[in-house]
Formats: sequence, C-alpha cells, structure tokens
Amino acid sequence: MTDPKVRSAITGALKAFTQYGNFDAAALIEKFDTVFASDDDFLTKVDSLDAVFDEHPQLEEIRETFFDMLMINFFSEDVKKLEDDYLETPEWEAIEEQTLDRGTELLNLLLYLNECEDENIDPELEDYLKEFLLVDEDEFQDEYRIYEPVIAQQMLIESPVSEISKVAKTVPEDSEVKELFYPMICFFQNPEPSDADKNAIADNAVNKPFDMAVLEILLSFK
Repeated sequence: MTDPKVRSAITGALKAFTQYGNFDAAALIEKFDTVFASDDDFLTKVDSLDAVFDEHPQLEEIRETFFDMLMINFFSEDVKKLEDDYLETPEWEAIEEQTLDRGTELLNLLLYLNECEDENIDPELEDYLKEFLLVDEDEFQDEYRIYEPVIAQQMLIESPVSEISKVAKTVPEDSEVKELFYPMICFFQNPEPSDADKNAIADNAVNKPFDMAVLEILLSFK
C-alpha cells in the first residue's frame, strides 16, 4: 500500500521536476507508484527504487529524497502488516544499519509534518527545531550541528525569497542541510503558497527542479 500523502508527494515532486527541469519525470509516476505499493520487504523495495533511478540518471539528484519517502511510507503503511514491535527488533536494527548512509534530513521534516497533523498544529520552524529536534538539549547536539545553518538564519522567515536564496548559496558545501535549506525555509515561511508565491520561489530557486520537487513533497504532507 502507498500512503495517500506519499502518493500525492510522488506525483507533485515528479511533475515539478518535469516543469522546472528538462526531463519528463512525470512519465514515471506509475513506475514509482508500483515500487511504493509493492508488498515486497523494505530492502527489496529499496533495490527496486534504486533500479528506477539507475535507469533514469536524469533523476539522480532526487534519489535520496525518494528514499526518505519510501521510509516514511514504510512507517505509515508497510509496518501495519508486521508485528507491533517490529521497529524494535534486531531485523529492523540490521536494516537501519544497512541504510545508515541513505536519505536526507527530509525524513525528519516529513515525520514532523505527520506529527503536526496528528496534533492538529501548524508547522513552524521554531517548533520544528526546538520541540521536535530538541536542538537546545545537550543530548541532541548532533541535531544542533546539522541544523546550525538553519538555527543561525531563522530570521529569514521574515525575509523575501530572494534573500533566502542568497543565504542558501552561502551554506557550506559539506552541510547536511545545504540542498534542503532553500525549499525548507520557503516552506516554513509560507506553508500555503499561492501560484504567484510558487512562481516567486521558483524564480529565486538555487536549483529549480530539485527545490520545487522538495517544496511539493512538503506541501503534500502539510
């Protein structure tokens, strides 16, 4: 099964990648849906997902964000078919170990947006950093380190997207939030953008196909 929000996110991301890039990613919606909806075990689905990206290298830059969505879909749908404590079993621990180097911080964002829906609250950057990631707590200094560029630039929430774009380009290349910085800040600034707002975000994007694909994923989960 595919979670409805995940299906919507896949569709939105591929359509945005097509609209702002030079490859018809939207033609692969059904192929991705087949992978996500499969009854295969998680690692087999990861292999199937990678096979699609291997066949279409034009999509390489969104590979890991789709891994994040495969993971969130596992948590939302696939786990329902397994034992209640599956996520605490040695089997799942082994899977986590094998996929340690996969995915991006988008996974945390999606988990946060699911929590917002469950608790009926609006997503806010400060809430995400302090209440979800707990960046102020001593035992969560890894999260603080990862999100330090975002923490330092929280005032961008009040700035025009052109300024967000300018700062995004200065985020260190080795930062784990480098690529996500622009679409993440734009989303938290305006979780319900109009078409005109989206055009402005696209016009100032650091990497239009990627940034707009990520934005559509976030909007689908809100």
